[in-house]
Amino acid sequence: MSAEIIGLSILILGVALIIGKIIRIYIPVFSKFFLPSSVIGGTVILILGPEILGMVSNFDYGLFTQEIINVFKELPILLINVIFAALFLGKKIPKFKEIWEIAGPQVSFGQTVAWGQYVIGLLLAIFILAPFFNANPMVGALIEIAFEGGHGTSAGLAGTFAELDFEEGLDLALGLATVGVISGIVFGVFLINWAINNQKTKFLKKPEEFDENQLRGIIDIEQREESGWLTTSPQSIEPLALHLSVIGVAILLGWGVLEFLIFIESISWGADDGFMIFAYLPLFPLAMLGGILVQIFLDRLDTYKIIDRNTINRIQGLSLDFLIVSAIGGLSLKVIGNNIEVFLILAAAGIIWNIIAFLFIAPKMIPRYWVERGIGDFGQSMGMTAAGLMMIRIVDTQGDAKAMEAFGYKQLLFEPFVGGGLMTAASVPLIYQFGPYNILIFSSVIMLFWILVGIYRFGNQKR
Repeated sequence: MSAEIIGLSILILGVALIIGKIIRIYIPVFSKFFLPSSVIGGTVILILGPEILGMVSNFDYGLFTQEIINVFKELPILLINVIFAALFLGKKIPKFKEIWEIAGPQVSFGQTVAWGQYVIGLLLAIFILAPFFNANPMVGALIEIAFEGGHGTSAGLAGTFAELDFEEGLDLALGLATVGVISGIVFGVFLINWAINNQKTKFLKKPEEFDENQLRGIIDIEQREESGWLTTSPQSIEPLALHLSVIGVAILLGWGVLEFLIFIESISWGADDGFMIFAYLPLFPLAMLGGILVQIFLDRLDTYKIIDRNTINRIQGLSLDFLIVSAIGGLSLKVIGNNIEVFLILAAAGIIWNIIAFLFIAPKMIPRYWVERGIGDFGQSMGMTAAGLMMIRIVDTQGDAKAMEAFGYKQLLFEPFVGGGLMTAASVPLIYQFGPYNILIFSSVIMLFWILVGIYRFGNQKR
C-alpha cells in the first residue's frame, strides 16, 4: 500500500465529510435528527463503493479501488488509539472522592446499562442465536461493543475479530453502531418529549426551540468560541505539533504496557498453549492508560501548563470524524445480509434494554434531575457520546442540573472499563477463552452489584 494511495484515501474521506456537512445543512430531515456529518459522509462512500454501486455496475469497487477500500478499513484501527490516548489529556484528574460524590449515580446507571447489554447479548447468543441461527457465541458481546463503544471501538477491534476467526463481528458491530446512533437520536428526542408531557423535567429547551443554524450545526458568529490556545511560540514548536506529539507519547506508553503484559502472559498462564487474553487485546484501552500516566506527570511537573484541553478536543474530534466516515465507508453489507436475523435481534434487544433502563432504572438511581442527568447516559449507551451531550444541552441548557459536569466526571470511572475500555476490548477474547456461560455469570454478578450500589447508595438520597 503506497503513500500516494493512503494520501488519496484521506483526501476522499475529507471530501465525503464536506458532502455530509452540505447534506446536513440543506436536507431538513438530517438536521432535525442531528445526524453527524461523518455518518452521512460515510454512508455516501458506502453507496459509491463496492457494496452498492459496485454491485449494480461494471465497476467491482464502485468509484474506488481495492487499495483505497483497504485504507478505509485499516484507518479506524489507528485513529481509535489517538481518540483514547487523548481522553484525559489536558484535564486535571480529580480525587476519587470528588468524582464519586458528583458522578456516582451516573456511574452506577451507566455501568448497569453496559453490563446489562452483555447479559442480554449473551442470553440471546446462548439460547437463540447460536442454536437456531448457527451464530458464533461471541456475538453476545456485540451489543455493548457497538452501542456503548460506538463506531470507533467497533472498528478498533477489527484486528481482534480477525485473530479470533470472527471476521463477521466487525461488520455486524459497525452496522449495530449505525443503528444505535440513529435510533438513539430518534428515541432520545421521543423520550425528551415524553418527559416534557409528563412533567418529568425541571430545566428544558425543547427540540423545536433550536434555531435553524443550531439544527444545521452552524454556530452563530457572536457565539463562537476559541477552538484552542497557543501555549507555545510557533517559533519554537507549533502548538498543534506539540499536542500531537504528546498524544503520540501516550500511545507509545500504552504500546509498551501492552507488550509487557503480552510478555508476562507468554511466560506464565499463557505458556504451553495456555489461555491468552492480552495477546488479543487491542492497543486503544492501553493508549488511554498511557494518556492518564502522561497527564499525571504533567499535573506534577508542567508548571507552564502547555497542554490545552481545547486543542486536544479538536485533535480528538478530527480523529473521530475521519474514523467514522472511513469505518462506515468500509462496511460490508453482504456480511450483514448473511447474518440479518442475528443483526436484527441484537439491534432490537439493545434498543429495548436501553429504553427500559432509562425509564425504570434511572429514576431509582439518580436522586435529583434523573431525566436531565440520565438522558446523557442514554445517548451514550446508544453508541455516541455526542448524542448524549446534545440531549443534555436540550434538557439542561443553562447547566442548572449540573448534568454536563456529572456526565463528564462519570467518564473517569466508566470508560476505563466499559464503553470502549478494558472490558469492552477484552470481552470477545474472554468469551473465546472461557465460553459464553462463564462470562454471562460474571456479567450478571457485576450488573447486580451496580444495581444495588445505584439504588441503595444513591437512590435512597432522593428525598
